[in-house]
Amino acid sequence: MPLLELRDVTQRFGGVVALDDVSFSVEEGEIAGLIGPNGAGKTTAFNVVTRLYKPSSGDVLFDGKSILRTRPYRMARRGIGRTFQNVELFPTMTVLDNVLVGAHARRSARARAQETLEYVGIGGIAERPVAGLPYSTQKRVELARALVSRPRLLLLDEPAGGLSHEEVESLADFIKRTRKEFELTVLLVEHHMNLVMRISDSVTVLDFGKKIADGAPAEVQRDAAVIEAYLGTTD
Repeated sequence: MPLLELRDVTQRFGGVVALDDVSFSVEEGEIAGLIGPNGAGKTTAFNVVTRLYKPSSGDVLFDGKSILRTRPYRMARRGIGRTFQNVELFPTMTVLDNVLVGAHARRSARARAQETLEYVGIGGIAERPVAGLPYSTQKRVELARALVSRPRLLLLDEPAGGLSHEEVESLADFIKRTRKEFELTVLLVEHHMNLVMRISDSVTVLDFGKKIADGAPAEVQRDAAVIEAYLGTTD
């Protein structure tokens, strides 16, 4: 049974159809890529999964149960954590306090938050305010906040954005290591195709809100519809 499953999900915003009858699933323990050109509906899908949007139709199942009645602030307790395409932190708060927001008042939250900061490599700046930190460091803070609640499913929205080539290489290794050590399932939205194809077990492709392909990375790369969506040609 998949850990996450979208069934015939449609998301409309007035006359705009951001997701059009989209179905795909993510198996427990895998790293799954969700790709597509700008405006394809990838972040909308994340927002549906995390209950920021209520789909116009369809269903979303987590561990075999619909989550459409779960309030957004309870998603972390259900076992779903996420990062955002644009870093969403509290700039005047310290690094540690930003991570504590993700701990949701659990016992020993402070110790776990510090431990998670150490894991992502920024334990030494726990008491510094987020404002003024390099963008790549802020991304680590956000990642620590997503991990501190020990989710079963981690949604990463363009984690490689703004990173150097060396940082992207390090990120790839980090995601694979974290999947293993935290026993995570990962759903990854990313425009950095080398990263996606290198670490993903499966890939789903959206274009103009429709699913146009899914399967193993090598299969998806050869799919004519995917090539046309990205390059505008099948030649």
